[in-house]
Amino acid sequence: MDMKRIRRSLSSPTSPPDLDCETGAYRPSGERKHGGQMLRLVTVIVCFLGFLLLMAAVSGFHRNPSFNHLRQFTESGHVELNAGLEEEQLESSKSQKAKEDRFLGGLLAAGFEEQSCLSRYQSASFRKSHSHSPSDYLRRRLRKYEELHQKCAPNSDLYNTAAEQLKPGRRGSQTTDCSYVVWISYSGLGNRMLTLASAFLYALLTNRVLLVDRGADLTDLFCEPFPGASWLLPLDFPLSQFRNFNISSPESYGNMLKKNVINNISQNLPPPPFMYLHLGHDYGEHDKLFFCQDDQHLLRGVPWLVLRSDNYFVPSLFLIPSYEEELGKLFPKRDAVFHHLARYLLHPTNSVWGLITRYYQSYLAGADERVGIQIRVFENESGTFQHVLEQVLRCTQNQKILPQVAARNETVLITNDKRLKAVLLTSLSSGYADLIRNMYWEHPAITGEMISVHQPSHEEHQQTDKQTHNMKAWAEMYLLSLTDVLVTSAWSTFGYVAQGLGGMKPWILVKPENRMVPDPPCLLAMSMEPCFHAPPFYDCKTKRGADTGEMVPHVRHCEDMSWGLKVVDRDNW
Repeated sequence: MDMKRIRRSLSSPTSPPDLDCETGAYRPSGERKHGGQMLRLVTVIVCFLGFLLLMAAVSGFHRNPSFNHLRQFTESGHVELNAGLEEEQLESSKSQKAKEDRFLGGLLAAGFEEQSCLSRYQSASFRKSHSHSPSDYLRRRLRKYEELHQKCAPNSDLYNTAAEQLKPGRRGSQTTDCSYVVWISYSGLGNRMLTLASAFLYALLTNRVLLVDRGADLTDLFCEPFPGASWLLPLDFPLSQFRNFNISSPESYGNMLKKNVINNISQNLPPPPFMYLHLGHDYGEHDKLFFCQDDQHLLRGVPWLVLRSDNYFVPSLFLIPSYEEELGKLFPKRDAVFHHLARYLLHPTNSVWGLITRYYQSYLAGADERVGIQIRVFENESGTFQHVLEQVLRCTQNQKILPQVAARNETVLITNDKRLKAVLLTSLSSGYADLIRNMYWEHPAITGEMISVHQPSHEEHQQTDKQTHNMKAWAEMYLLSLTDVLVTSAWSTFGYVAQGLGGMKPWILVKPENRMVPDPPCLLAMSMEPCFHAPPFYDCKTKRGADTGEMVPHVRHCEDMSWGLKVVDRDNW
């Protein structure tokens, strides 16, 4: 054989050899096979080192690759480098979701010391999730309001300047940097909570700061809602007589209109330093003009507005054209106004939160389903009324909220996996809870469910000004809002607060007439919004009487009070 030709063929192959990492050998072009065991060993080492380098690169992206990721590598020969990031992103998403839940979807601001008001951030863990999320615009407006409140809060220089105008002999100024709504503590607890939300919304719409009269017990019931500044009216507020204002006060907007004092304020004179707004159930025709756009324009320059009301007057704010666009952006879901405002403003103090959490954990937490029943009786005498009991049972059993009971000799199969339904009943009387509890003790439910009935308190009579009474009432409203299904009494602001906080459309017990059970006994609410019990019936444009429940699609008459108004969501009505 020609040795030169052999040497030339080994040193200069006609085509380069292919490296086969699977077999650990070079595969020469064509069918020629050259090399030996040493060459194969070198090839295996090179391939293995390449594998280690690739795995090191992968671990740089994800230090703890899952078993599935490694299996994908061995089966396909490659790994998706961003696959390891998915788990980290998922954990980050869960963390962000928990933070959003804690702050109620961004409704609440950070910056509070948690121990000062435990309910503010613990409440989210007691509520089931739902779709009533605050709009981005509402969140931004609340943050903007908080900045304004801090700037104009009591004891600030701007507040002190504005308060100077209330001293005798002073006149208001249209160039005031801060303007205010002062809320007077008035009426029962449910009414006060509804009017607080109404007053705050009005302050938000008019770029005013809300300051509240602490009354006898406000600080025992609610935490401070705004970060960095108090919402409490100072004890040395210069307008010392404000609590005595009423429908007859000459300082009221209605009386000043009636007497033509401010009908034609001269452009050369500044507005008065304050004005009293009487918006209670007994307000007159001139007071009701507050809800007209022209009158709102007139009030704009008054630095201090002092407001007394026992009404949820939000529906009539929706009828003022100049606020329509802003309200639409704040609340795209129209019937969630009180739901968002109440959760933002009204946080139980630690004392009340203790009442709520201890009762919930003891009696309600372990149930498969929680049913809330709120009974308010509008009778002159106290006690338990048979027609009310029958109405409650017909409503709850007809709507499958509570099960029927078996007849005396009827057998019901009870299994080990029995379902527990806890009933939370609130009433001034203990009789209704006792009778329903005994019914389910003496007779089994035909569904096999176990029914437990609980009533936190029974005060027998409403005691509006009693501190402990109101603390228990607030705790019971909150507990009702934590139930899964809610039944409330017609006309009751107590029930309105519970349904709004819980974001629920309740079954409303129709108000009985002549102590007869109504037919039907209850109606499903078309909205979770409270009812405005005493709205004006007046068309501000035509200056004539009109049905204000027919002016816009999202304000309708209430189910439980035909002349009342409530906000509804057009998409769900």
